[in-house]
Amino acid sequence: MNKPTAGSFINLPAGYFGMVLGTIGMGFAWRYAATIWPVPSAVGETLVALAAGIWLLLAIAFLARLMRYPHSVIAEIHHPLMSSFVSLFPATTMLVAIGVSPYLRPLAVVMFGFGAVVQLCYAAWQSAGLWRGTHPQDATTPGLYLPTVANNFISAMACGALGYHDLGILFLGAGVFSWLSLEPAILHRMRSAGEMPTPVRTSLGIQLAPALVACSAYLAVNGGVTDFFAKMLFGYGLLQLIFMLRLMPWYLAQPFNASFWSFSFGISALATTALHLSVGSEDGLFHLIAVPLFIFTNVIIGLPAGSYFCPAHAGKIDSAYRTA
Repeated sequence: MNKPTAGSFINLPAGYFGMVLGTIGMGFAWRYAATIWPVPSAVGETLVALAAGIWLLLAIAFLARLMRYPHSVIAEIHHPLMSSFVSLFPATTMLVAIGVSPYLRPLAVVMFGFGAVVQLCYAAWQSAGLWRGTHPQDATTPGLYLPTVANNFISAMACGALGYHDLGILFLGAGVFSWLSLEPAILHRMRSAGEMPTPVRTSLGIQLAPALVACSAYLAVNGGVTDFFAKMLFGYGLLQLIFMLRLMPWYLAQPFNASFWSFSFGISALATTALHLSVGSEDGLFHLIAVPLFIFTNVIIGLPAGSYFCPAHAGKIDSAYRTA
C-alpha cells in the first residue's frame, strides 16, 4: 500500500485562511451598518458565524496537516512566498475573537491571547529572518505585509474590541512602522525588478489593505473618533483602490480562482471605515460615498466567494505559489 501524502490527505495551504478575512470583514461592516441604518442585524451576525465556521474547519485541517504531515507545513513556512500567508492563521484567529467577543468574552480573550502570541513568535522567526539578506528579490511582494503589518493591525483591532486600549496602541505602532518600512522595498520591486509572474499577481491585492486596515485599527483603539489622521489613512486607501482598478485587466490574465481572496480584507475594511467616517464626520462627502462603497464592497467580496464553490479552482492558490 502506498504511503499517504499530504496532497492525498488535504491540499489546503494556509492562504485559504484568506476566505475568513473577507467574510468576517463584511460581517463586521454589516454589524456596524445595522447600528446606523435600518438593515437587519442578522446579516452581519450570519456572516461572522459563517466566517467562524470556515475558520474552524481550516484550523482543524491545518493542525491535522501539521501533526500528520509536518514536512508539508515546514516546506510552506520556508517557501519565500507562501511563508507570509502562514501568518493568516493567527490573524484570522484574532478576527474570530473579535466576532465572538459580544457573546463569549472569555473565549474571545483566550483566542486573542493565543493569536497575538503566535503572530509575534512567527513574525520574530519569519520576518526577522529576512534581515539576513537571503530573501529573493522576486519574492518581495505585498504578501510580506501579512506577518508584521496585518497581524499587528488586527491585534490592535482585537484590543479595541476587548477594551485593552493601551496595548492596542502598542500593536498599532508596530503595524504602522512595519508598513512604512516595508512599502518602499515592495513598491521598488513592483516597479523596477521585472513583471510578476501571472500566478502571483493577485497577491498585489494585499497592497489595498494596509491603509484601510490601519484606519480600522486606529478607530478601534481611539474610541471611534474620526479625526484628521483617520481621514488621511482612508484617503491613501482610496488611492490604492484606484490603482487596483487600473490594474484589473492585468490581474485577470489568469482564470478567476481562490487567490483573488487577497483583495478581500482591504475591500471589506473599505466598507467599514467608510461607514465610520460617514457617522463621525460633519462633511457631506463621507455621507455621499458611504452607500456606494458599501454596495461596491459587497459585490466584490461576492466574486471570490463564488469561486470557492467551484471545484475546478481547488488548489490553484497552492500551485500559483509553487510555480512562481
